[in-house]
Amino acid sequence: MEPEPELLLQEARENVEAAQSYRRELGQRLQGLREARRQIKESASQTRDVLKQHFNDLKGTLEKLLDERLVTLLQEVDTIEQETIKPLDDCQKLIEHGVNTAEDLVREGEIAILGGVGEQNEKLWSFTKKASHIQLDSLPEVPLLVDVPCLSAQLDDSILNIVKDHIFNHGTVASRPPVQIEELIEKPGGIIVRWCKVDDDFTAQDYRLQFRKCTSNHFEDVYVGSETEFIVLHIDPNVDYQFRVCARGDGRQEWSPWSIPQIGHSTLVPHEWTAGFEGYSLSSRRNIALRNDSESLGVLYSSAPTYFCGQTLTFRVETVGQPDRRDSIGVCAEKQNGYDSLQRDQAVCISTNGAVFVNGKEMTNQLPAVTSGSTVTFDIEAVTLGTTNNNEGGNFKLRVTISSNNREVVFDWLLDQSCGSLYFGCSFFYPGWKVLVF
Repeated sequence: MEPEPELLLQEARENVEAAQSYRRELGQRLQGLREARRQIKESASQTRDVLKQHFNDLKGTLEKLLDERLVTLLQEVDTIEQETIKPLDDCQKLIEHGVNTAEDLVREGEIAILGGVGEQNEKLWSFTKKASHIQLDSLPEVPLLVDVPCLSAQLDDSILNIVKDHIFNHGTVASRPPVQIEELIEKPGGIIVRWCKVDDDFTAQDYRLQFRKCTSNHFEDVYVGSETEFIVLHIDPNVDYQFRVCARGDGRQEWSPWSIPQIGHSTLVPHEWTAGFEGYSLSSRRNIALRNDSESLGVLYSSAPTYFCGQTLTFRVETVGQPDRRDSIGVCAEKQNGYDSLQRDQAVCISTNGAVFVNGKEMTNQLPAVTSGSTVTFDIEAVTLGTTNNNEGGNFKLRVTISSNNREVVFDWLLDQSCGSLYFGCSFFYPGWKVLVF
């Protein structure tokens, strides 16, 4: 029994919409394929240019031998390019076939719909039957750019000092850089960049991280060292930045090819200390505070309550001065002038000797003393809201974790009233202490 004409018409319309959506999705995947193809083509072209230029510079005395090696490497580039583009070609043919099928289905459906109901029922029925046999929700997978080979060459300018036997092993072609950026994590006024090796045969001695605004043409170095994580500061909020990393092999002087650039940004407002407070000098971005030699005492607070529960607040001690038991680094529910330390009610803090204070009371658990280069982190989560059933006087409970020098303490912090955000602060009694907050 044939379906009702109105139902056929409705189903036809739905199939047309599905086909149009399917066509759009296929178009996006074609764009992904074009970007993947462009990456292979451009990197292969750049690799050829690097190889040709390098070998042409060495041809003075070793032209014949270098030409032979160049031919070998170019053939290797061609082979890799052909082998890696073939799956993209197959995928493109599949998508193009799907696009053609979808376009044919759209045209046929529109013709069937224009005929309306009545004598066109047969066309609607034929179209609906045809559409039901096409998998409009089946989309092919398109590889991510980080999974697509990015050809490059590693070369050594000291080849002129190497004997004939070494020339035949000179230069290699890599289908992708040996390191890639793994994760970008936004922080207030900064971005944590994490990277990893993707070539198990590559032994890294050092890494080199660069960044730039997406509107700039120039990358700048921000880190060189053996770590695989670094926080890039001086990041303007809601501005896109590009990051790339390379590595230097063990015992080698030249750097590997750059990783595929990754784009990141931070939507978090940068943490800033309050400007104009006597006793402390601030950096231009007001995220570094230096205790000067003024005799004025008191707590230096943040300019605004920019710390929210669920985030991680980090202090890094850049330089140290003479410690005092009354020193404090921590967070509080509100600014309270007249105190010379955060060791008071409605605040949690750590002293430079490692003592932890909650609402003015010292805890039995203690962290290591703060030294130059120490980081102190606060992780705070809301536990309960409303009136508590104990006699401690609080109606807002927070779970606080303070970490320093690979040790941590966890405790509950009771506040007299709920608050959506917190201030941070510090106090030092002697000059020389410099603290960065992020």
